[in-house]
Amino acid sequence: MSFRYYLYVSDAKVDMLLSQIDPGYQRRRAAEFSVNLTVVGVKRSTENPGTDRVARLERVARYLDEHADVGSVAEPGQFFRGLLPMQWGIVPTTNEQSLVYFGGRTEDTIVGLGGSPFHVIGAAPPEPATRGFGGSSTMPALLAGLVDDETEPVPGGSPDDGVGGPDAAEVAALASVHQAGTRLRGPTQNVEFLAKRLLSGPSPYPELDGRPGMTVLLGSPLYVALVD
Repeated sequence: MSFRYYLYVSDAKVDMLLSQIDPGYQRRRAAEFSVNLTVVGVKRSTENPGTDRVARLERVARYLDEHADVGSVAEPGQFFRGLLPMQWGIVPTTNEQSLVYFGGRTEDTIVGLGGSPFHVIGAAPPEPATRGFGGSSTMPALLAGLVDDETEPVPGGSPDDGVGGPDAAEVAALASVHQAGTRLRGPTQNVEFLAKRLLSGPSPYPELDGRPGMTVLLGSPLYVALVD
């Protein structure tokens, strides 16, 4: 039997999708919690939040696989699944928050997954003051965290230097994702994931890795899990 050892689960994305899959779910959950409070304090089924968390995630994942546009790293859809060796860690951002970032690659694609460090299993909940716009799972927050002073110049110019066409911002974003994985430290681990596609396109650095024609793919994961 194969087990998933979860590293990251985005309860925010799971609950957002679950409320669309089953609009009555949150009402039933609130009613059940209210009854539990009245009868036995906080009953242990709201007792075991870890069990409920995984059950909700698996329900959403099954629904997406059956009804949504779920692709692969090679051919991402609205969502994509993968199984890759990846490095990961916490990355500080320019807005004094932070994000957790997983970086890996196939022969043809550079993959980055980023989100809030508060979704890492075992992480402490965020302080109220840190709950701001979009957390670290929106594309602006992710890209802000991936910008680095040592990033190679973008071919054709950047959106800030007055050089390049209307797609310069997208080229700069693809460049940031391409190079972000090179700044991760620590061992590589085999991980499985399901993620929302945020950005995909050709790498602006055709010769940087010695392989022309590389694709860059950035996603916001619903989950990341260790696999053997």
